Amino acid sequence: MASLVQLLLICCCFISISSSVAKTSSKPKALFLPVSKDATTLQYVTQLNMGTPLAQKDFVVDIGGRHLWMDCDDGSYHSSTYKQSFCGSASCSVAKATCGGACLPGHHRPGCNNETCYVLSENTVRGGYEVGDVSRDTIALQSTDGVKAGSSVSISDFIFACANAWDLNSLASGAKGMIGLGRERIALPTQLSSAFGGSFRRKFAICLPSTSKSNGVIFFGESPYVFYPGYNTSKAIDVSSRFQHTRLYLNTIFTGSSVVIRGPPSPEYFIKVTSIMVNKKPIPINSTLLEFKETGKGGAKLSTVEPYTKLETSIYKALVKAFDEEIAVWNVSKVAPTAPFTDCYTMGNMGMTGLGVSVPDIALGLENNKDLYWEMYGANSMVELSKDVVCLAFLDGGDEPIITTPIVIGAHQLQDNLLQFDLASNRLAFTSTLLWEEVQCSNFKF
Repeated sequence: MASLVQLLLICCCFISISSSVAKTSSKPKALFLPVSKDATTLQYVTQLNMGTPLAQKDFVVDIGGRHLWMDCDDGSYHSSTYKQSFCGSASCSVAKATCGGACLPGHHRPGCNNETCYVLSENTVRGGYEVGDVSRDTIALQSTDGVKAGSSVSISDFIFACANAWDLNSLASGAKGMIGLGRERIALPTQLSSAFGGSFRRKFAICLPSTSKSNGVIFFGESPYVFYPGYNTSKAIDVSSRFQHTRLYLNTIFTGSSVVIRGPPSPEYFIKVTSIMVNKKPIPINSTLLEFKETGKGGAKLSTVEPYTKLETSIYKALVKAFDEEIAVWNVSKVAPTAPFTDCYTMGNMGMTGLGVSVPDIALGLENNKDLYWEMYGANSMVELSKDVVCLAFLDGGDEPIITTPIVIGAHQLQDNLLQFDLASNRLAFTSTLLWEEVQCSNFKF
């Protein structure tokens, strides 16, 4: 009986979210948010309008985050539509929250009450958790037809965590918290899909800019993805024509136990890498590292929080060895490491192309068929420290038992690539670099 009651509560909450869409002539099929690169932290930040009156808040983007959490404890959050979620309510049930929150002395969360429910909100940049009251308020995003920006659309009773965030120093300047796009009912993609019903697909796509000077974009729902090339702002290119597809894996959180115990579901997104190529030549990899294990180890994770791709030590060493052998013909020399990079090179005979520094290409072989590769060229594989020195933009992530995920694909490798996450079908669509068509993630008409 208890499970039936819980199901009814969840259904009621989703109905409430669906009925909360602001008055518009028709339901949008897609919405979007701008995303910018913070030059200091290399984090990706988006702006979301919240509350009544609407006020813009900055959040660090975490594609694997559980939900939106923000610091409400500095007394600056004022909204006439803010609502608490009390123990036993539908929103507490949907959030899988714990009851019996507490108001600590000196804290100023709006309407803080000992009967509110709370969730633990993870700061995935610094590590550690914040206690967040389950809260509801109005948010607003712009609609899009995939070609350009449309009207603003508001959703009331959006569920988020109003956190006691005692340390925001690890986040980009001005960020009030983090916005999660992961596999959770109160993460942004699922809440938006629930708000607008069946025509609004449980999908999102993200296109990260490679510079802090212009914005990329995050799409929600079903949409074409029309960008313009840098040489002609009037030309329209639907870059989804470049999509390749691979499976998104449901992984579990590492249990930390030597005994094989299946952990709770992870909100993060995983794919299966089957090989790594340098100049189309496979490097030696212990394939057992890449297999998904019941404890939560294995696989390859996608991250917007990690600035650069991290590889398990043996994989990293094999990549560097192969890369050094292939790049030798460019008449380069290795120079002293520059943190966080270990392998840096003089430019030698390397030149610049439309795909970045001319270096041996690196490709990830993916599960689907033997010819499916995520190809990376200089723009995504190297970092230019000066006009004379470049570094390999991959890091040694450590070895077992220190690490749990042998490959974490970081934000630098995602820049100027469009990735679509289809949560309903567990499928990732990706373009590889858009630079082939002289398109950047900033080439969307906001």
